[in-house]
Amino acid sequence: MIEAVGLTKRYGAKTAVYNLSFQVRPGTVTGFLGPNGSGKSTTMRMILGLDAPTSGHATIGGRPFRSLPNAPRQVGALLDAKAVHGGRSARQHLLSLAQLSGIPARRVDEVLGVVGLQEVAARRSKGFSLGMGQRLGIAAALLGDPQVLLFDEPVNGLDPEGILWVRNLMKQLAAEGRTVFVSSHLMSEMALTAEHLIVIGRGQLLADMSVKDFISANSADFARVRTPDTEPEQREKLTAAIGEAGGQVTPEQDGALRVTGLPLPRISDLAHGADVRLWELSPHQASLEEAYMRMTQGAVDYRSTADPRAGLQEVPAGYAPQGGAPQGYAGGPGYAGGPGYPAGQPGMPGQVPAGVPGQGQPNPYAQPDPYAQQAPGAAPGPGYPPPGQPQGHPYGAPASYGAPHPYGQQPAAPMPPAAPAQPVPTAPAAMPTPHNEDAR
Repeated sequence: MIEAVGLTKRYGAKTAVYNLSFQVRPGTVTGFLGPNGSGKSTTMRMILGLDAPTSGHATIGGRPFRSLPNAPRQVGALLDAKAVHGGRSARQHLLSLAQLSGIPARRVDEVLGVVGLQEVAARRSKGFSLGMGQRLGIAAALLGDPQVLLFDEPVNGLDPEGILWVRNLMKQLAAEGRTVFVSSHLMSEMALTAEHLIVIGRGQLLADMSVKDFISANSADFARVRTPDTEPEQREKLTAAIGEAGGQVTPEQDGALRVTGLPLPRISDLAHGADVRLWELSPHQASLEEAYMRMTQGAVDYRSTADPRAGLQEVPAGYAPQGGAPQGYAGGPGYAGGPGYPAGQPGMPGQVPAGVPGQGQPNPYAQPDPYAQQAPGAAPGPGYPPPGQPQGHPYGAPASYGAPHPYGQQPAAPMPPAAPAQPVPTAPAAMPTPHNEDAR
């Protein structure tokens, strides 16, 4: 088991981690989430004895990492997959680690097979792709067959097959009774891998609870209701009935209705009483990403000025949500009702609040319209070859047979027929020849 008690780390005047306490229990995959710069990597380094905390302590199995006998046999970690001598092969790298830790050499070939690098074991690691480097880092973490494992962004650079493999590996390790602590920014992957979450922001604990409880505590409670699309009068009747019953209705872009303030059975009864047929009546199923965004929206240090959530209003200090902070949350400035907590219910992800600068303006990152006609003589748009050059794959690979490549460039729209060429007037014989580079 991993335990952190009052971990604090300061770099001069900057506090990277403040009074952080949590436990990572064996037999489960625990996700470690937080925005960039929140202190996740610093926390992992303190757990592994690489950085000394300013105050507090961290233990593994009840002992500090540096006091563990033969630590590589008890703890495995992947913090930086690039920390490999580029001139060594994968096998040589693992053999050197095994010799330093007293691990039998036969274990090297075992872990190379586990991570799928047995065919490239003799290749120098400097020629490895990002995903291959990640696999080699995971192999190094598994080398001593440890009971405690820490992974920082283990799926970084992996293809879908590799991501699935890591997911299954993490679950298998936890099923064997090991302690698995995983940091990741891929919310969709954490939702499929982790059972418990530790969320931090600006170095402080925000949440320590199961994935299910975290989503429930940070998702909007509403119902999706849909009536026949071809009968708008049905939607209007239901909207009026719900409003009279004290509910609130918000139309959604796909034609459904978002209903708050009423339970599903009550909505069903109102529809029956108004003689309205329902095509859909379902509770809102929030995703981990949505819950995470709502939870950490006040803890993001790096935000684009074009971010629609940058205009969220703040409330005076001392504000607390109705009923207090949910169980499993830690207090602190900007969190769980502290100063800077957003007023009312936070907006849904993707919902643009009114009055945000730039609202309604063209997307500066939108792809150029391949069918827009360009003025004669204008330079081709970004991503499109000059006239007369063939269209093809952006990386030079031949186009696949059949349907066009999804990332290939779009064919240009046919240009209107050109006007008949006009005869060029002949210059007078006495016209002087310009003396410049273009005339030579």
